[in-house]
Amino acid sequence: MMPLPRRSFLKSTAGIGALTALGELGWLSGLPSVSAQEAAMPPHLVQFHPDIEPLVRLLEDTPRERVLEEVASRVRRGLSYREVLAALMLAGVRSVQPRPVGFKFHAVLVVNSAHLASLASPDSDRWLPIFWAIDQFKSSQAANVKEGNWHMESIEESKVPASHQAKKAFIEAMDNWDEAAADAAIVGLARTAGMDELFEIFVHYGARDFRDIGHKAIYVANSFRTLEAIGWQHAEPVLRSLAYALLDRSGTRENPAKADLMPDRAFRENLPRMQQVREGWIDGKPNADASKELLLASRSASSSDAGALVLTLLNKGVAPQSLFDALYTGAGELLMQAPGILSLHAMTFTNAIHYAWKRVRNDETRRLLLLQNAAFLPLYRGEREDKGIHIDELEPLIPNTKGDEAVAEIFADIGTDRLMAARKMLGYLKDHPSPKPFADAARRIIFMKGTNSHDYKFSAAVLEDYEHLAPPWRDRMLASSVFYLRGSSDKDNGLVQRTRAALG
Repeated sequence: MMPLPRRSFLKSTAGIGALTALGELGWLSGLPSVSAQEAAMPPHLVQFHPDIEPLVRLLEDTPRERVLEEVASRVRRGLSYREVLAALMLAGVRSVQPRPVGFKFHAVLVVNSAHLASLASPDSDRWLPIFWAIDQFKSSQAANVKEGNWHMESIEESKVPASHQAKKAFIEAMDNWDEAAADAAIVGLARTAGMDELFEIFVHYGARDFRDIGHKAIYVANSFRTLEAIGWQHAEPVLRSLAYALLDRSGTRENPAKADLMPDRAFRENLPRMQQVREGWIDGKPNADASKELLLASRSASSSDAGALVLTLLNKGVAPQSLFDALYTGAGELLMQAPGILSLHAMTFTNAIHYAWKRVRNDETRRLLLLQNAAFLPLYRGEREDKGIHIDELEPLIPNTKGDEAVAEIFADIGTDRLMAARKMLGYLKDHPSPKPFADAARRIIFMKGTNSHDYKFSAAVLEDYEHLAPPWRDRMLASSVFYLRGSSDKDNGLVQRTRAALG
C-alpha cells in the first residue's frame, strides 16, 4: 500500500522529475483583480451566485496564455480549491455548448475526472489536474466561439412551471424530446427537488440512447459527482446544461419519440425486459461461469441478444456483480483489440453506469441500467472482426525487475509493446496485489504527458473500477488499461513546459 518511491520512479521514467518543482502551484502574485465593470454580465446570459460569478468571469475573460497565472496568483492569496473547481464547472456550463456531448464539451465532462485525480494525488501535485482542466476549458471555449459562440441564456421565469407541476412537466418534455419545455421544467424542478430524486430521473434518460457513444450517461454521473464536491447551490445551470445535452439528436430531424431509430432500440427492447426480471434478483449468487458466458457473448452477440442474455442470467440467480465483472472485462477486451476513442468509451460508459447503479434506489432503474450496459457493449464493437486477442486468455509474464522498478518497466514497455506491458502487468499483480504503485505512477505520467481529456477520463475510470471487480477479473481489466494509458517515453505536454517556464 506504500506509494512508489520518488527516487526510483524518477530514475526510470523520462521527464517526470519536473513534477518535484511544481509545489503547490501558488506562483506569480501581484496581478490585478477583477473590476466591478468587468464583473457586470450581459442581461441575456445566465448569472451565477455573486460569490462565484467574478471568478467564473475571470476564467471566461482571461486569455488562455495568462489564465493559469491569474488563477495561481489568487490561489496564493487564499482562493480555495473548491472555489476554483466550482468556477471551472460553471464556466464550462455557460460557455461551451453541450452538443455534441463530447469533443469540445469534454472541458465539462473532464472536471470530475480531474477532481478525482487531485484527490488521489500527493499535496505537491494536487493543483496540477485542475490547472490542466482550466487550460482545457480555454481550448474548448475557443472552439465554441468558432462554432457559433453558444452561451447559456437566462430562463424566462414566466415559462417555469409551478413546483407541484415541475416533475410531471419535465418527464413529459424529456419523453417527447421537447427542448424548450424541458429547459423550463428543469428550472422549476431544480428549485424544489433534492439531489437523489433528480439523479434517479436523469439516470433514466442518460442511459436511454446510444447517441454520442455513451457520453450522455457519462455526463449524468460526472455532473452529479461534481455537484457533490462544489455544492448543490450550483445545481440549476448544471442541470439545464445536462437536460439540453440528453436531448441531443445527433443531427437527425426525426423526433426519436415518433421514430424507430437505431440508437433507441436497445432501450425500447429493455423496457419490457426489465419487467421480466425475477423478484429478489439483487441477492443472486456470484457465478464465474456466468461471467465467462457474458464475456464470450460480448465478442459476437448482437445488442438485442446481449440484453436477453442478461435477463436469462439474472433469472437464473446470478449476482449482478458477476455480470458487471463480465461487462468491465468485455470493455477491456474491446480496448485490447482496437485501442482508440470508441473502445475506451466502452470502459468509461460502464464506469458511469456502475456508479449510477450503486447510487440509485429504484429497483426498475437498476435493472434497466444492467440491461442497457450489456446491450451497448456490442455497439462499441460494431462490425469489427474478432482479432483473437482475448482478455481471459492473456498469459502473465513476470517483469525483469522487481518492486518499484517493475512498475517503471511496464510503463516503458507501453511505448513499444502494449501487449507485452499487459502481460507484465498481470505478472506484477500476482506478487503485488495492491495496484497503488501502478496507479500513482499512471497519474503522474498523465500529469506530465497527458494531452487530452480522455487521458484523465479513462485513467480515473479504470483506476476507480479496479476495486469494484472480483478477483481475478480485476487484474485482467487493469492489465487491459495499458492499451490506452500513457507510457513513460511519451513527450511531455505543453502545459508542463509552460509551468517550468513560469517557475523558472
